[in-house]
Amino acid sequence: MTITEPGNDARVIAIDGPSGTGKSSVAREVARRLGAGYLDTGAMYRALTLAVLTEGLDPADAGKVAARAEGLVIDITTDPENHKVFADGRDVTVAIRSAEVSAAVSAVSAVSAVRRRLIRLQRQLAQGSTIVVEGRDIGTVVFPDAPLKIYLTATPSARATRRAEQLGVSDPGEIAGLTESLRRRDDFDTTRVVSPLRPAPDAVLVDSTDMSEEEVVEAILAAVTARGRTE
Repeated sequence: MTITEPGNDARVIAIDGPSGTGKSSVAREVARRLGAGYLDTGAMYRALTLAVLTEGLDPADAGKVAARAEGLVIDITTDPENHKVFADGRDVTVAIRSAEVSAAVSAVSAVSAVRRRLIRLQRQLAQGSTIVVEGRDIGTVVFPDAPLKIYLTATPSARATRRAEQLGVSDPGEIAGLTESLRRRDDFDTTRVVSPLRPAPDAVLVDSTDMSEEEVVEAILAAVTARGRTE
């Protein structure tokens, strides 16, 4: 897949990792503490997925998904204190977090034309300021020359337990189902042809399995300091 050349990566902190690792909350908190911008690239793919589902399109139909991506106007704020996502002028910040969107977003985000378009937009949004960018291919594809790359991971069971707490789920059977769902998504994301999920060769690995969110934030801030990016 050919994508336009990266923009200026010099002020990007890239955070990648599988679903359920807490990337969004951690990345936003890191951005707050650094006084930096924050970009949730996954929200952009979710905004497109919501549009696809709303219009009754098949998420597996690459041609129709790509065509919808070309026509959809996605706006996303980079203020960690006021994160909003708009699709064709409509606030979809809450709607993109539905279970239906979560189930379909991997198929939509695997379409090469979709990734090309959204990667260009992601690079435009990140220009000109220090920014924490999180997703699944930030350090490997979107900003391969970012001076600091974090790969945040955790076991599927730990991630499922956290997701269950967020959803208010306590039934062991439901938690087992969440664990299996995360494993399936991991397999899809790591084996897809376009921008597969994997750590960049120079990424700092942070395994949050036995860490609190605060400990993860502190670990990333320590890596920022070590790379001399506290200015």
